[in-house]
Amino acid sequence: MRYIIIGAGAVGGTIGARLHEGGHDVLLVARGAHLAALRERGLRFGTPEGTRTLRIPVVGGPGGVDLRPDDVLLLAVKTQDTAAALADWAPRPVAGGGTAGERLPLVCAQNGVENERLALRAFREVLAMCVWLPSNHLEPGRITAGGTPVSGVLRLGGYPAGDGGGRAASIAADLAGSAFRAPVDAEVMRWKYAKLLGNLGNALDAVAGRIEGEPLGGLQRRVTAEGAAVLAAAGIPHHDPLDQVRLAGEVLRQAPVAGAPRSGSSSWQSLARGTGSIEADHLNGEIVQLGRLHGVPTPLNEALQRLANAFARTGRAPGSLTAEELAALLAL
Repeated sequence: MRYIIIGAGAVGGTIGARLHEGGHDVLLVARGAHLAALRERGLRFGTPEGTRTLRIPVVGGPGGVDLRPDDVLLLAVKTQDTAAALADWAPRPVAGGGTAGERLPLVCAQNGVENERLALRAFREVLAMCVWLPSNHLEPGRITAGGTPVSGVLRLGGYPAGDGGGRAASIAADLAGSAFRAPVDAEVMRWKYAKLLGNLGNALDAVAGRIEGEPLGGLQRRVTAEGAAVLAAAGIPHHDPLDQVRLAGEVLRQAPVAGAPRSGSSSWQSLARGTGSIEADHLNGEIVQLGRLHGVPTPLNEALQRLANAFARTGRAPGSLTAEELAALLAL
């Protein structure tokens, strides 16, 4: 199989790099300065074992790709970019007839729970992936991944149900041979909802900085409690986020990567790179929407969603929350 990584950022770039190092056929899809750097200098990929330059083929979009029947599309863009990516790739022709949406599997290697729903409108075969992968992408052409002895846990399953069959098993085997733990799990969406609860603090980390001690720790517990109450009211089953942390900790630990600056969550990284957008609408916003549908108040998630979007829109630096803004959050 050839793996086409749509969104070669922290997560997609790490998966693509590790698959490439594992001997698999990989094509990265990137844009802007990151695309230019990958074309000119290759991918500078740093792990606890060291930093190396990988010359992985890269394109800017589907226009430069002749799709083959054995291709796997792995979607790793942020959720706010998913609809555009699906519109670009689903109608592309595949050698031998048909389109990507009709013939190729799409793996959603993304935070949140909206991507699979969007993908199923355009692709017949959708696989969900719950990603636990400590990685950073702060400058064009450079990605670091601090997990060891494996880079991450990539739990894979079918969507809307099932274990994904032979296709998921084959992809999982390739990942397991490329420095990942990759279990196939028919309950993958329960894990993704658990990850959603854990990701509700991303917006707080992005606007206020690293969450250590009080009062930020208390705010994180409160934002997670709002999310858990909403999922209970909506009747949505999920695993315990603490079990997810424990299981990940049993197979990997984070180690320093030489020359890599200290970083934060994926939302923090979006602000640091000045992308102009952030995934809060599909993390905190998912809880806000469900809360409105089921009559559960979510004031803290709503406030963080609004703040994170304002930071991204106006180009504010990560961690620059003022004392007055923090006081307003604490008063909710």
